[in-house]
Amino acid sequence: MLPGTGSDDVFVRSVFEIPLAAVGVRTLAPAPTPGAELARAYLASLDQAAREAPLLVGGISFGAHLAAEWAVRNPRRCAGLLLALPAWLGDPGVAPAAVSARLSAAEVRARGVDGALAGVAADAPAWVSAELGRAWPRYGRELADSLELAAARPAPTEEQLRALDVPVGIAACTDDPIHPAGTAGAWAAALPRAVVRSTRLAVVGRDPESLGRAAVLAWLHAGGRPA
Repeated sequence: MLPGTGSDDVFVRSVFEIPLAAVGVRTLAPAPTPGAELARAYLASLDQAAREAPLLVGGISFGAHLAAEWAVRNPRRCAGLLLALPAWLGDPGVAPAAVSARLSAAEVRARGVDGALAGVAADAPAWVSAELGRAWPRYGRELADSLELAAARPAPTEEQLRALDVPVGIAACTDDPIHPAGTAGAWAAALPRAVVRSTRLAVVGRDPESLGRAAVLAWLHAGGRPA
């Protein structure tokens, strides 16, 4: 499972580890490699893990995009997808998550990590601010580069997703303006075997596993098989 932009393995484990254990799947969550190698390192970690058997892969936001990108390139090594909060299809353009990442990168360059976090604390839900306050310092001086890389990287296109004939569980938050539920619906419409289940940001703040449970439940309904 791969984390989102500016997030890390700690949060992605808090979302997926217990819901996946309930269906007999062990969670592997690589730590971020900040900077220009961020995406390449995540994709390499999937290549390494898939050497012995096909993988159930997924992630949150940017991590979901990368998991689907890997599946498009490696359909025979992918046993299914768990995609939480996909943020755009194809080119990022002016998708809210891409715009937010670019603005955050500019803030980091102008004010440093601590200064940018102060701005986040003023605008974001308290739990989001707390998560970024823990994760962002891990990226250090490479944080802005990491944010810009994620904001510029295309997600799979509708055409590419149509070729993925694996069970896909998609989790959306109905009240998330950065990752609109409509985008999750567009991914599900493009994928041959996808189901969407929803929760809310306020619920995720109290119970991060609710996001993972939504994705795992959707995957089961799409035809995924417990281990």
